[in-house]
Amino acid sequence: MTISDLSQIEGRRYPARRRTQNLAGGVAPIQAKNFSIGNVTLDPDGGQVPWHNQDQEEVYFVVEGTGEMCLGEERRTLTSGQMVYIPPGVFHQMTNIGSTPLRMIYCYGPAGDVAHWRQELDGTLPKAGVDAPALPEGARPQCTEKP
Repeated sequence: MTISDLSQIEGRRYPARRRTQNLAGGVAPIQAKNFSIGNVTLDPDGGQVPWHNQDQEEVYFVVEGTGEMCLGEERRTLTSGQMVYIPPGVFHQMTNIGSTPLRMIYCYGPAGDVAHWRQELDGTLPKAGVDAPALPEGARPQCTEKP
């Protein structure tokens, strides 16, 4: 039996002020073929999963906190207990707009790495409105700063 224990997974910090802990897929003990799942903690007041897209379909489930979800041309506030579906290829971004950490679970399939993790660490994320579609009107700016 293979078990992923969130309390034992250090995870990785990203420049956009978040920590991602892979539970299945990536460097996690569980390796599934059809999906990857993990825990993300966005720092208060602006921690972010920056504007990006990927080939896999995905969902974000907000466990606690309040975030601004941008999906294509839409922008909505998500709170604890809400889940959003992200179709393949659609640019999306989640920003913590609260004063406490936002914790969410992501799940995407099929399994495999997503380019935006490496792009963010390398400082090469596509920039909204330049290399990628613009963010929805009124959205928080995309974090693209290299560490």
